[in-house]
Amino acid sequence: MSALAAVSGLKDKLALYWMARTEQERKFLGIGAAIVLLALVYGVFLAPALEGSARLRKELPLLKQQKAQLEALAKTAAELSGQSAPQVTPMSRETLGASLSARGIKPESLSMTGEYAKLQVTGVAFSNLFAWLEAQRLENRIGVLDAAITASTPAGQVDATLTLRQNADAGSR
Repeated sequence: MSALAAVSGLKDKLALYWMARTEQERKFLGIGAAIVLLALVYGVFLAPALEGSARLRKELPLLKQQKAQLEALAKTAAELSGQSAPQVTPMSRETLGASLSARGIKPESLSMTGEYAKLQVTGVAFSNLFAWLEAQRLENRIGVLDAAITASTPAGQVDATLTLRQNADAGSR
């Protein structure tokens, strides 16, 4: 059976069904079909468009604010890209000793081997040692390569052996 014959048969069945209805039934069916068609058009085309535009109206001020923040950050990044990084004092026995003394830490031993420093401390407050290491990381780009930390008495005191290294490009920046 061809598609044309199937459509023609369906059309004939629909016409026969329609003719079998009274005038009042035809009116009700027509109004019902129109309501279903309007609901379908609204549900498929109008509702999503209205909801989307309402959502965009609500989000637009936030998006504009984010755009302004991004532009400000881009401007700041462009300004900073032209600047060179601040000079960092190269790591030496004297600079490490001075910064340890400023924190009240007395090293048992401090030795330099090339670009590495080995530090041994005993009976130091862990919080003080940690604060010193954090300051060295931020100010002088000195990182800890190896750490052996053991608790000692009284509570909060530690014995530590640290191997430190300054970031390779720290002196050139």
